Amino acid sequence: MSPESTGQNEHYLTVYRRGFRTWRGNRPFWAGLFTILGGLPIAYFPYANMHLGNMTIAMSTTAGAGSLIIGVLLVTLGLTMWFHHIVRVFAGVAAILLALISIPVANIGGFIVGFLFSLLGGALSIAWVPGDAKGAAYETRSPEADDTRAPEYGQEFQLSLIHRCV
Repeated sequence: MSPESTGQNEHYLTVYRRGFRTWRGNRPFWAGLFTILGGLPIAYFPYANMHLGNMTIAMSTTAGAGSLIIGVLLVTLGLTMWFHHIVRVFAGVAAILLALISIPVANIGGFIVGFLFSLLGGALSIAWVPGDAKGAAYETRSPEADDTRAPEYGQEFQLSLIHRCV
C-alpha cells in the first residue's frame, strides 16, 4: 500500500456521503426538498384534527379534496425536480402557481408554511442552472486567437446607446 491509494480503506458511510453529494450537486436538490416540504402541510391540514384538552378542533374545509390534490401535485413536482431535472423550469412555475392557488383553497396555503416553502422551492427550481465542467472555468485563451470576443463593459454600453439612437 502506498500513501497515495486512500480510496481502498474508506468507510462505507464516507463513500455513500460522497455519492449523495455528487447526486445532489447535479440537480436542484434544495428546490425539490422545499417543494415537497411545502406540499405536505397543504395536503395534511384539511384532514387533521387538533385536540386541545377535551375539545377537538376539525380544520376540514369544503375544499379538502382540492387541497389534497394541490399537496400531492407539489410533492410530485418536488420529486420531478430531483429525478427529471430537465423540466425544472416547468416544475418551478407549476409549483409557484400551485402555491398561489393554495392560499384560497387549502387553509391559507397550509397556514402560510406550505405556501412559503412551495414558493421558495419553485423559485429555486427556476433559478437553478447546471454547472459547467471544472476545466471549462479555467480554460485560457489568447486574445490574438479569437477576434470575436465580447467588448468591454463600457464599449458594450456605448454600442447599445448608439443602436438606440439610430
